[in-house]
Amino acid sequence: MPHRDTRASATPLFVPRKRDCRNARTTRDQFAAAREKVRRASLPRTDQTPDETELDQRPPYPVSGRPGPASSRGGHLKLPAHRMTTAVAAGAYPYLAEGGLGAQGIYIGRDVHAEAAFTYDPFALYGRLEGFTNPNILLAGIIGMGKSALAKSLALRAVAFGYRIYVPCDPKGEWTVVAQELGGQTIALGPGLPGRLNPLDAPTRPPGIPETDWTGEVRKRRLLLLGSLAKTVLRRDLHPMEHTALDVALDQVVTQVESTGRTPLLSDVAHVLNFPGHLDTALGNDRPGHFGQAAQDLAHALRRLVHGDLAGMFDAPSTVAFDPNAPMLSIDLSRLSGAGDDTALVLAMTCASAWMEAALADPTGGRRWVIYDEAWRVMRHVALLERMQSQWKLSRGLGIANMMVIHRLSDLLTAGDAGSRGRALAEGLLTDCSTRIIYRQESDQLAAAASLLGLTGVETQAISAITKGRGLWKVAGRSFITQHLLHPRERELFNTDARMHT
Repeated sequence: MPHRDTRASATPLFVPRKRDCRNARTTRDQFAAAREKVRRASLPRTDQTPDETELDQRPPYPVSGRPGPASSRGGHLKLPAHRMTTAVAAGAYPYLAEGGLGAQGIYIGRDVHAEAAFTYDPFALYGRLEGFTNPNILLAGIIGMGKSALAKSLALRAVAFGYRIYVPCDPKGEWTVVAQELGGQTIALGPGLPGRLNPLDAPTRPPGIPETDWTGEVRKRRLLLLGSLAKTVLRRDLHPMEHTALDVALDQVVTQVESTGRTPLLSDVAHVLNFPGHLDTALGNDRPGHFGQAAQDLAHALRRLVHGDLAGMFDAPSTVAFDPNAPMLSIDLSRLSGAGDDTALVLAMTCASAWMEAALADPTGGRRWVIYDEAWRVMRHVALLERMQSQWKLSRGLGIANMMVIHRLSDLLTAGDAGSRGRALAEGLLTDCSTRIIYRQESDQLAAAASLLGLTGVETQAISAITKGRGLWKVAGRSFITQHLLHPRERELFNTDARMHT
């Protein structure tokens, strides 16, 4: 059997190549130093032979570092790119969280997953965040979870950024204290109150628009308002003859009052509709009574605002003037928020909305927030949904961020049956909201929420268990669980449970 040498060789078994990493090159140098140490130990001791201790203390590389391209000073580490699916990334890096929306905006609170501050500003995000196509907001949550506090907090903090706040309908009177705290204006409407609003008031003509063009715009707005009021009372769409009757009656009223220098009133239009013969004469019809039934139905529809339970609020000259420089304006309709039929509230809200649109149309008015609190109460009224849709569509041109506050996502389904005009309008409002804020939902509402918002299984489970003050924020397809934080002063202003503890 041939003899095999089993002695350990000082020659390394593997020599790293030049393209290997720096650690491999260091290992090669260490092997070379060890081999040199063995070679010197085999030599006889002379004065020129360095001491073994001196050899041990000598580094295997220059003290000043590796010279040339192999130096780590100022070099670039080049690693090959690696692709993986999100499922693999979630397993490899399980503790990553969403990076947030940036530091620019209104402070909301704390991002629960990222443990960082969370800020939001629809005007700052527009044009900067991919997929953020409009500044409109949907806020939904069951009673007692803090959605009203969030809406009021956003309004309060937005004023510090120079935005103005409009609340065209305050059915519970909760925004009055907020407006007073900000030095704003509150207009209370209801039976026995001194406040009067004439929804046919002509807004101030913006600079740069010719007088003739502005006259046509005012006429169009008044016709839209009259049509909305009539449809709300009649609970149906208007017939072509009824549209014509409103058109002719408004022109007659404007012609009559121009000589006196006053603004048309709803009572003036109702009076002309009560005499349809005058409409036939104005239109040049030879057959008397052509507008008979159509005009009578419209006159009875407007009677409720002139002689009914809303008499005196919208059929008289305005007793209040809108201050465009006020930081906040709210319309308090708590006197009309009775349990049962919401028609009176919707009619008042329609008139107030038309009156506030004069301020919204001002191109120099700056950027504003328009907050529709308790919007679920108007979902069954198509006329008001149409006005809201127009405002949603024009939000970018008007420079406004609309916020719709509801309790449940299924409130949108109460606008009508599947395929109806009301259902299409309600779902269209949801589609035109790039921001959806969902507070806790009951278990029987999870299916509707997931269907309307396209929630994932994890998101659906989250909104069924999140605690008070926490909400799921979906901003242009990105999701956050955010804890809203309130200042002690804000807690005093937004306390809606005061009567439950006294």
